[in-house]
Amino acid sequence: MLWREHDELRWLEAELPGARAAFTTRLGGVSTGPYGSLNLAILTDDRRDAVRENRNRAAAALGLRPERVLIGRQVHGAEIATHESAPEPSAYAEPGPDLPALDGHATSRAGLAPLVMVADCLPVALAGPGGVAMLHCGWRGLAAGIVERGARAVDASAAAIGPGIGPCCYEVGEEVLDAFEDLGDGINEDRLLDLPEVARRLLDRAGVDSVEASDLCTSCNPELFFSHRRDGERTGRQAGFTWLEA
Repeated sequence: MLWREHDELRWLEAELPGARAAFTTRLGGVSTGPYGSLNLAILTDDRRDAVRENRNRAAAALGLRPERVLIGRQVHGAEIATHESAPEPSAYAEPGPDLPALDGHATSRAGLAPLVMVADCLPVALAGPGGVAMLHCGWRGLAAGIVERGARAVDASAAAIGPGIGPCCYEVGEEVLDAFEDLGDGINEDRLLDLPEVARRLLDRAGVDSVEASDLCTSCNPELFFSHRRDGERTGRQAGFTWLEA
């Protein structure tokens, strides 16, 4: 992955077969306080006009049309929607709470850009002959099979794992460790779970043979990323985008 910058925005960008993925940071927006500065989520009680401006800035930096960005209300599940067109009205361009409960989006249409919001969970982009998908991968979604569903939706051959909480900071309970016991050794040290490694192994199991990961911990890097575990409820969200190249 490579760092990109535009008008004070900074993001990581990954190249996928016929597609691209971008993972934003918290830099370059207009939000203040715990949401400073490029918060892209409306459901965390940030000001609507600030979120709208932040979303427009992010889309412009990536060369995307705001009304063509696909989003949902994430519930830590494994539901994925496949899109043939952009919804009207656009919930990304005009931030609002009325969103379908989804943790992933897939499309085969150029010009549409699946997005997920994250603040410790992993944003995982997939690409294959069937298009692109973007997945919101917390431990519950990973345990529920979201990686397999997303890979199947686009016949994925490649993936990019964006920044999320790392094994340095992600202490979990026995029920979480038990959910991934079948993945074998090397995914945890005592109660510290390596969520990116869990995602890598599930991608491999789903037949995705090319995987790139940022390996940046959101909790360890407060200057770059929002983190729910570090900051609590009153914090912002960065995002993962993916799209087919024209």
